[in-house]
Amino acid sequence: MPKHPDEPMGTGPQPPSRRSVLAMMGALPAIVAAKPPAGGPSAAARAHVRVDPAARRQTIRGFGGMNHTAWIDDLTPAQRDTAFGNGEGQLGFTVLRIPVHEDRANWSGEVATARRAIEHGALVIAAPWNPPAHMVETFVRGEQTDAKRLRHDMYGAYAQHLNDFYHFMRDNGVDLYALSVQNEPDYAHQWTWWTPEEMIRFLRENAGSIDTKVIAPESFQYVKSFSDPILNDPEALANLDVFGTHLYGTAYEDFDYPLFEEKGRGKELWMTEVYHPNSSDSADLWPQALEVGEHIHHALVVGGFQTYLWWYIRRYYGPMLDDGTISKRGANMAHFSKFVRPGYVRIDAPANPRPDVFVSAYRGGGGEVVIVAINKGTSPAVQRFTVEDTAATRVSSWRTDADANLAPQEDIRLSHGSFTGKLPAQSVTTYVTS
Repeated sequence: MPKHPDEPMGTGPQPPSRRSVLAMMGALPAIVAAKPPAGGPSAAARAHVRVDPAARRQTIRGFGGMNHTAWIDDLTPAQRDTAFGNGEGQLGFTVLRIPVHEDRANWSGEVATARRAIEHGALVIAAPWNPPAHMVETFVRGEQTDAKRLRHDMYGAYAQHLNDFYHFMRDNGVDLYALSVQNEPDYAHQWTWWTPEEMIRFLRENAGSIDTKVIAPESFQYVKSFSDPILNDPEALANLDVFGTHLYGTAYEDFDYPLFEEKGRGKELWMTEVYHPNSSDSADLWPQALEVGEHIHHALVVGGFQTYLWWYIRRYYGPMLDDGTISKRGANMAHFSKFVRPGYVRIDAPANPRPDVFVSAYRGGGGEVVIVAINKGTSPAVQRFTVEDTAATRVSSWRTDADANLAPQEDIRLSHGSFTGKLPAQSVTTYVTS
């Protein structure tokens, strides 16, 4: 089975890839709450989590991952249901990302899983790594003498190639929600490089001819120097529907993007690929897997992202292990994906009410409130929650820790919108009001 370039090669211990090192850098804790000034709220007041459903933030589009049948085997029928179903023992994913193969002979290989994902209600997006070979030229880029780029006289033909893929998938029962211009144009040693100027030209002159939404720029590390010029070009921005990025090695403090908040009004903000904290360890390693929950928390709360997509759905370091079972990393994702459904809106809640505890909250269309609470500390925490202006009377909850994945807990009674939750050491708990 061919390996993705980011995975360690061989069967014995291997040094981490450059991306793994970057991803581990991104796992370093960031300061998310400054120490309050003297005379500020007491520790007890800060620890009381008050959730305000009226304070609305971003609308969530979903959670999911990648299926790439040219590099690894396709998901089996049972694994498709595990990934995109939302019953017991399923991940509840609602977004699938697939490749736009440069060779049209490979397009049909992506249909079966994509069609099943759509049957489960998921969105499907696609991203190219390379244009067809006849559209590419090589050039010297630094020390790389065989770097690839799209020929400047082939921009129109490339847009047609992307459009052809869209229509092929649609004719086969998969209406793609969006197409990317290029996967990781700024980390392309093994695929096709783009400069910001080249992407701006394509967005201006060619993206408007694509018959579905357009994603760009999909930087590998949320490199703002690549995306700033796009956001500052109104003509290019007009043909961009979804601002997509990856978060490999991106520090938590860099998840925020004020320029997007200023210029990107009306655009969707998607995190379209990551694995975290590495691709070398088993996804069942605990408590390391809890870092996935924290990473999602920061992506949604600090970054304001509407989606969170993993790299390979099924892989030893992914949400689904190679045997098709859900991993500890996958359970962390499922604490969000199974309960924070498409259309839910993130609402205000203290993000870091006490050391090592991270909280985010979401409201569904029926008024239900979902709270995801992560305790990375080595001591248990008793956490008081209050949901403002709610008529709910009880709270259901599910927990993942060293011994269990998404284990249902006893219902908790809500009194005047308040309840007390127990957060065991090194655990993640999802609460849902009703």
